[in-house]
Amino acid sequence: MSRMTAPALRPTLARDRAGSYVESLQILERLHRLLLDLIKDEFERLGRDDLTPIQALILYNLGGSEVSAGELRSRGIYQGSNVSYNLKKLVQMGYVSHERSEADRRSVRVRLTTTGEQIRDTVTELFLRHSAGLEVSGILDDPPIEQVNLQWRRIERFWSEQIRYIY
Repeated sequence: MSRMTAPALRPTLARDRAGSYVESLQILERLHRLLLDLIKDEFERLGRDDLTPIQALILYNLGGSEVSAGELRSRGIYQGSNVSYNLKKLVQMGYVSHERSEADRRSVRVRLTTTGEQIRDTVTELFLRHSAGLEVSGILDDPPIEQVNLQWRRIERFWSEQIRYIY
């Protein structure tokens, strides 16, 4: 049997690395779906069925800011949902207030109402409980979650650059 040379190993390593990258993307996608399920379960537990998990995430990501729909869209992952439609529903349900921008009448600025702040706080408490459980279990330590986040930010930057180069 002939000995493999370093160049012969490169395609295998590249394939393995690409496979790991794709697996990572699939995990990320599953994590997002599970996150939505966790939010849904929390609101069902609280007897709240008026919001979808996506709408709850929109309220969470809106936070204490006043932003445009476009800015809000860039803050979160809303898995194929129409942010404008959901914002309209959230305004109708009284979770979000809106007003036209003085500078650009086409732009609408949105912010949480007191009811919306309560939903944001519920999601925040859910995330804090999960964080505490993950901390106790040591899951956030190996590798350190800060390193994982750094890696995801690098991938995010790479993807953003790829999108810019397309156009």
